[in-house]
Amino acid sequence: MSETLPEDRSPEPVTVESIGTDLRNLGVEPGGTVLAHGSLSSLGWVCGGAPAVVDALQRVVGADGTVVMPTHSAGNSEPSRWENPPVTEEWYETIRETMPPYRPDVTPTRGVGAVAECFRSCPGVSRSDHPQHSFAAWGADADFVTDGHSLDRSLGEESPLARVYDLAGDVLFLGTTHATNTSLHLAEYRADLDPGTETQGGAVLVDGEREWVEWTDIAFDDGDFPECGAAFERERPDAAERGTVGVGDATLMAQRELVDFGVEWFEANR
Repeated sequence: MSETLPEDRSPEPVTVESIGTDLRNLGVEPGGTVLAHGSLSSLGWVCGGAPAVVDALQRVVGADGTVVMPTHSAGNSEPSRWENPPVTEEWYETIRETMPPYRPDVTPTRGVGAVAECFRSCPGVSRSDHPQHSFAAWGADADFVTDGHSLDRSLGEESPLARVYDLAGDVLFLGTTHATNTSLHLAEYRADLDPGTETQGGAVLVDGEREWVEWTDIAFDDGDFPECGAAFERERPDAAERGTVGVGDATLMAQRELVDFGVEWFEANR
């Protein structure tokens, strides 16, 4: 069997051990709570791929800490809102009637990367019950983070994001940016603004039977997340540490400070 290596690969293999060293140098500590966003391809040639990144995070944080990742499944959603790609209106009812129900152990992730897809099915990992915006967690506070995930206001006060805030956790970017920084959605809920609402839908199990259910949530807007995140790192330099993991850019941020800053920034700039 042969494997083609990318021309811009790392000068040497990225391993579980080297990732662990890079994470410790960045400031990840045993016993902490870390909400990780990862882009595997950004880290270089990782020996073992996504499982190596998961192994390294678990080893560094340890069983006394908690690793959390977004495990969203956006495909189980109201089809009239699909844009990438859209589907014809004639398909809407068929999709609503036949979409398989969300099941934490079965439903794959979509759009959150190979590391999160690997993590969700690892032994000892808990996953929340939201059909679109689930999070998975491993470690001492995994159940605290994932239990009781509200169907509506899915990234607000009854979400894993708020539980990470309660635990004074950190946000970790592994080759990612503020464009996908889910913690800023929590700031959207807390900001004194009127974002409007949207009707969402998805297939779930209700008393063991598949049902298509609808709920109301805020109208999310992540278009200014990069600008907000850049302002946070500029104005709160003590709350963010930059470095590298493999060959990828990495950032570790205090989530409470990030969310609190985001509330003020959205109120001043939206």
